[in-house]
Amino acid sequence: MRRRRFILGAGGLFAAATSGLSLKVNANRRPLIMGIFPRRNVKHTYSAFMPMARHLETVLERPVDLVAVRQFSDFWRDVRHRRFDLVHFNQYHYLVSQKRYGYSVILKNQEFGEDEFASALFVRNDSNISRLEDLKHKTILFGGGKRAMLSYIVPTWLLRQAGLGEEDYVEKIALNPPNALISTYHGQADAAGAGEVVTQFELVKKNIKVELMRPLVRSEKISHLPWAVRDNMDDDTRQLIQSSLVNLEENETGRSILKSAHLTSMTIADDSDYQVSNRIITELYGDRYH
Repeated sequence: MRRRRFILGAGGLFAAATSGLSLKVNANRRPLIMGIFPRRNVKHTYSAFMPMARHLETVLERPVDLVAVRQFSDFWRDVRHRRFDLVHFNQYHYLVSQKRYGYSVILKNQEFGEDEFASALFVRNDSNISRLEDLKHKTILFGGGKRAMLSYIVPTWLLRQAGLGEEDYVEKIALNPPNALISTYHGQADAAGAGEVVTQFELVKKNIKVELMRPLVRSEKISHLPWAVRDNMDDDTRQLIQSSLVNLEENETGRSILKSAHLTSMTIADDSDYQVSNRIITELYGDRYH
């Protein structure tokens, strides 16, 4: 049984894990570096995506190093240095990386059978808030930081479309979108910014009565989270990665890989899938986006 590598943590903490793959990977080939943005904590990210990394090792016949970091700043440093060969982004970070650092999208996630989702501003059903303008002087809790697409960028864009500037409401940031919805349910804010998909998360359904929350407004749908490769990756490797990850749901092994990553499928994507995201980000951030 051979040893395989993974990399964890902000400082590039190295650890070793055993793998029972029957295929002999050519250890003399440079490892393919697979980076995952910190949507979840490091331990969860490792457990979610290691089966996919092992699958790619088998297909590519080369080592695959899975990199998970604790902070977005560490993730972004590695993107700037073009450390990753294959990288899982949010929409904002992908579009910036495509323009600045030469990454190209090849796939996008599908969750709960959908590869496009709307963003929303949620309020409690018993709230007297009935339109966006009613959020003036209210507290809005956004899930994640200011580069979170569905839970900050799009909700903030919706507020700007309604004529509300940043001085018109109290902005607070939750650790993540589920926390934003849960906290708003418990009265810690008047509204929550999050993707509509969050209402389907088991964590949310276990902690609140989702039916007692309602979307005050919904956005148009945008493409789900992308996967991209470096622009200097050879065509054979690029196509092999793409073809090996689409349609995983068609066999038992593939379904196990998807289940671990909390996905229902992965679908082929290109830059046309992110035109709506690009428009919204540009309208909100202008030149600061580029």
